[in-house]
Amino acid sequence: MFRLSNLIKSTLEQTTPTRTLNGSIMIWNFTNRCNLLCHHCYSKADANEKDTLTLEEIQETIPKLKKAGVNFVIFSGGEPLIRKDIFDIAQCMKDNKIMTYLSTNGMYINEKNVDRIIETFNYIGISIDGIEEVHDYFRGQEGSYQKSIDAIKLIQKHGGNAGIRFTITKETEKCFYDMFKLVEELNVNKFYISHLVYSGRGLDNLKIDISKEQRREYVDFIIDKAFEYYHSGKNIDLVTGNMEMDAIMLLNKFRKDYPEFSDSLKQKLQSWGGNSAGNRLGNMDWAGNVKPDPFFPQVIGNYLENDFDKVWCDENNELLGNLRQFPRNISGKCANCDYINICNGGSRSRAYAISGDLWAEDPSCYLTDNEIKDI
Repeated sequence: MFRLSNLIKSTLEQTTPTRTLNGSIMIWNFTNRCNLLCHHCYSKADANEKDTLTLEEIQETIPKLKKAGVNFVIFSGGEPLIRKDIFDIAQCMKDNKIMTYLSTNGMYINEKNVDRIIETFNYIGISIDGIEEVHDYFRGQEGSYQKSIDAIKLIQKHGGNAGIRFTITKETEKCFYDMFKLVEELNVNKFYISHLVYSGRGLDNLKIDISKEQRREYVDFIIDKAFEYYHSGKNIDLVTGNMEMDAIMLLNKFRKDYPEFSDSLKQKLQSWGGNSAGNRLGNMDWAGNVKPDPFFPQVIGNYLENDFDKVWCDENNELLGNLRQFPRNISGKCANCDYINICNGGSRSRAYAISGDLWAEDPSCYLTDNEIKDI
């Protein structure tokens, strides 16, 4: 996760602290049931799945997360609000001093539960992948767009904030610029723009990914928008995901327009450290599997068979050791890149999906041979 707006503000003002991740963050898929059928879903969730993970198993695991240094958990799925015990799970997290984020399609948020959702979760992110017809097609259900928009407005009406999550694909890119208009009209406090990772139905639909040239165009626009929001005082936090190379684009922007601040930004980016799968980021699914990130092709253990802290803190796990090496030992263009200590090689899941090699270059890296040299 690349906190673009926060980095701009903290670098230019020098007084605003840079947001850092104190401890690891887990994306926990509590269910693989979902009322939608999204084209890019990494878990291939659908309505016919059955919950196998019990509340007792979850509650027994939560203290072990804290023991392993996990301070943040993103509630995911499937659709996490399908679970009737979701608030019991969240309360157990709070009892163990773990912050909770909710990632939802918003369709189960209503007048009866909205206040409790706002009180329970530290952050609420609602997925919207295009304006009405595009979103409904991409998400597999007519009317889903309006229900998600209504959920955002309902949360705001009750005094809460909800961010929007958007994934760039060939199917959604026609709405890319309109999404910023939507974010501004709704006045949401965060807009998270995710690049596609090839996993689940995202791998089945590899053909829906955009080109590198298109990606550059969109990243340039996102960065320009972040500066526009900063200078106009608009309180919209822009964040990008699954494309750590965006950081080098921001650094080049600073070198061009704010050269006196570029060294400071570079230090912040090196401290951030790029892709953190298997280190500060992990994934737990509904079957007990623990992975370095939700898209990862390999499992490092199972928290139903072995204590989570023993799985996550296993110093003898070769895969974890290689992922936690900094910077990572990546081949291809990464081997000659002067910014490997900023992006850390990008997505290992994308590399594996295309080449079958976890340690190959990220095939979605859009930087040119000249841009990977720190001149």
